[in-house]
Amino acid sequence: MTLRRLLPIAAVAAAAALVLTGCGTTEAASGEGATGSSLTVTDARGEKVKLDGPASRVVGTEWNVVETLVSLGVDPVGAADVKGYTAWDTAAKLPDGVTDIGTRGEPSVDTVAALKPDLVVATTDLSESAIGQLEKVAPVIVVRSADASRQIDQMIDNVNLIAEATGTQERAKTEIASFRKTVADAKKTLADAGLAGRPVAFADGWVQGGQVSVRPYVAGSLLADVNTELGLMAPWTLKGDEAYGLGSTDVEGLTALGENVVFLYITNTADGTDPFADGLKDNAVWTSLPFVAAGDVHRLPDGIWMFGGTASMKQYVAAVVDALTA
Repeated sequence: MTLRRLLPIAAVAAAAALVLTGCGTTEAASGEGATGSSLTVTDARGEKVKLDGPASRVVGTEWNVVETLVSLGVDPVGAADVKGYTAWDTAAKLPDGVTDIGTRGEPSVDTVAALKPDLVVATTDLSESAIGQLEKVAPVIVVRSADASRQIDQMIDNVNLIAEATGTQERAKTEIASFRKTVADAKKTLADAGLAGRPVAFADGWVQGGQVSVRPYVAGSLLADVNTELGLMAPWTLKGDEAYGLGSTDVEGLTALGENVVFLYITNTADGTDPFADGLKDNAVWTSLPFVAAGDVHRLPDGIWMFGGTASMKQYVAAVVDALTA
């Protein structure tokens, strides 16, 4: 299975998005508001989704929402592509016994129905038809998958919306505060090491037909936004898509990065070939790049999900600090 197939659905076709509102809100049903009472959650579609109470039997159709559920102390009863999640998102480990509901793009409605969930959490990457089928068997809230104009705020909005639906608001406050402290502490560490303003380029890639495709995470991507919060500079000049902030180039396009750049990337042993270390090891353009010649290329550890939630981003921040200060 290639990295390209593992990416969120809308990272490949970001333009096919629903009309979205801002972050979700929770309204207690008339005359109700205590724990265990029914509540109404307004999701990213602007849909008001009524629940019998804070959800505990929850299914997640995308890895970022599954990660958020686990981070909030809610063990999902079902998740999409459990094997893939286990390999690619190690920041919030699934408990034993979580049922695999199928692929992230095509969850099995029958499998979900058999789990008798009181909530399904989906993202705007899932098709409207698939969401409609799931709504026949359980309440569904939809979070916005990504927003290149406000990635970090969108991530936090999603944490808060899922927390509202599961009654874990206090846990969400703790998790968000932990993320912010991790970033602040790392920014100081990098500044103390004289690395403030250092240009850091992140990309992933894959090998197909003997050719290496490179996907830059440009300004507006979640990782570039986190890097900016760390006091680092984003050297990419390419334009990314409106959802994920992802660009497209090849090895020749890396020559535009210039001097003093640190190049970071993530791949996974589950994906087979390392597109950079293996796929480009004999490529004359790659080996002549200043950051390659200077040894400023770092493969970050497996299992950091580049499109994840606060837990993955804390993991990413720690890996960046380790790579830059080693």
